[in-house]
Amino acid sequence: MVLEQLGIPVEFSHHEVSPSQHELDLRYTDALTMADNLMTTRLAVKEVAMEHGIYATFMPKPLQDHDGSGLHLHVSLFRGDDNAFAGENGDLSAEGRSFMAGLLNHAGDITAVTNQWVNSYKRLVSGFEAPVNVTWGRNNQSALVRVPTPKQGKDSSVRLEYRSPDPACNPYLALSAILAAGLDGIERGLEAPAETPANSHKLTREQLQTAGIARLPANLDQALDLMEGSKLVSSALGEHVFEWFLRNKRAEWDRYQHHVSRFELEEYLPVL
Repeated sequence: MVLEQLGIPVEFSHHEVSPSQHELDLRYTDALTMADNLMTTRLAVKEVAMEHGIYATFMPKPLQDHDGSGLHLHVSLFRGDDNAFAGENGDLSAEGRSFMAGLLNHAGDITAVTNQWVNSYKRLVSGFEAPVNVTWGRNNQSALVRVPTPKQGKDSSVRLEYRSPDPACNPYLALSAILAAGLDGIERGLEAPAETPANSHKLTREQLQTAGIARLPANLDQALDLMEGSKLVSSALGEHVFEWFLRNKRAEWDRYQHHVSRFELEEYLPVL
């Protein structure tokens, strides 16, 4: 209700699968306004929680052995009132498929931006709903890019869902990187790989290699290496932000590497 009063429409809100976890579905709008709305939503949620004596967090993986918190982004491109992603019979258009191909092609490069914290990679692991592998599918919860079933006869609802980002990211940078990756796919006329209809979490390493399915970066260090070598991300963020982001995140990873965790003490101290 507070968000509605602030002019941010919320289409749905409900309890999610993890303890004390809730989902808010904000109504779609243009990318810049959505980034503003996401920032305002995070602040409003925390303020309302504090008024009730509780603490709200957007930490990607606050609870071990439970699903983390994601920021599933539904994306489409419009020319005026026409959805460029809408093809025949509610399927994706050629431009929509190329946009998806661009997302898949640059997925590793942009992950440091969409998942910018050490803790982000505790969410991107097998056994939960978060994606691990660079795949796409229709109504496939394990896919990185999901193609939701559009409403019958409503071309405006044809869209892609990008499932790896988490709600602790910088939405201005994340949306910029996602749009740059997809638009590069359209400009180069990239073709999407074959759909992965099965749960990719259940595929063995050998099956993934045979199918040519890549994995998302397993930690922040790997993600930063891929980002640093990406001309697309450098161009999308601009040289100043690109270099500042890498420097800041390298420092975070270095601090994490120096930390000895409770897991290590409990796992190794009694036996080594």
